[in-house]
Amino acid sequence: MKKQFAVIGLGRFGGSICRALSEQGMEVLAMDKNEDRVNEFASIATHAVIADTTDENVLKNLGVRNFDHVIVAIGEDIQSSILTTLMLKEVGVKHITVKAQNDYHEKVLRKIGADHVVHPERDMGRRIAHYIVSNNVLDYLELSDEYSIVEIKVNELLDGHSLIDLDVRAKYGLNIVAIKRGREIIVTPPAEDPLQKEDILIIIGADSDINRFEKKVME
Repeated sequence: MKKQFAVIGLGRFGGSICRALSEQGMEVLAMDKNEDRVNEFASIATHAVIADTTDENVLKNLGVRNFDHVIVAIGEDIQSSILTTLMLKEVGVKHITVKAQNDYHEKVLRKIGADHVVHPERDMGRRIAHYIVSNNVLDYLELSDEYSIVEIKVNELLDGHSLIDLDVRAKYGLNIVAIKRGREIIVTPPAEDPLQKEDILIIIGADSDINRFEKKVME
């Protein structure tokens, strides 16, 4: 069976999630108080409704508790975000992801039962900063406050060296979990095989260790 998602708040963040889920063939209920936004997604989501999600009766009438996952993507109105999250918990939604505006907002959301809290603007800012600081970092995904996954392009300095030569686990505490080579993805790559220029290393580890590796090896 297809998973059922509800997206509350159809601004840039919520709208992009709604589009992506719909493109993947998921059933999506799109909700917003703004009629123009709802009309925009009427042909994209499975259902699109104008709704005040801080009203428990509205959520019950929409059958939100039956959805597998609800994403609260309300923009600047922190009070509505918190009240909506609280109402979703009250009606028994299984899994709730909420967009937070700041750390204080996140603390409140976690206290009232949000399962997952995201900071899209902050996290994207970190990814872009990582990208522009190092010419070799292609992508950066934060796993927690201290751990990340990065994609690093092999340069002239690393070309021809094997993973045994680099010994990144012992020297930096990092794990190279895969190598992208053209269209091929090599999972658990052989440690003795030489790296090729333009290979992309997919590395997981602590941010501090990733930074040390970038500075000492990738410059």
